[in-house]
Amino acid sequence: MSMPMLNRMHMNGYDVLSVNNGPWRVCTQGDRLASFASREEALAYAAALPGNRARARSHKAS
Repeated sequence: MSMPMLNRMHMNGYDVLSVNNGPWRVCTQGDRLASFASREEALAYAAALPGNRARARSHKAS
């Protein structure tokens, strides 16, 4: 059985990820905000959002 491939980045306090070369998703810890065909579109969307302070605080605490 093959393992799923995960591409994950962080931008502005949001997770930008893609699984098995599927659509790029912009997410918070509990919500999927949007999906995009390209990584560049997803990163541009995450950059345009206000900073996600809840993600930034929880990430520093761990």
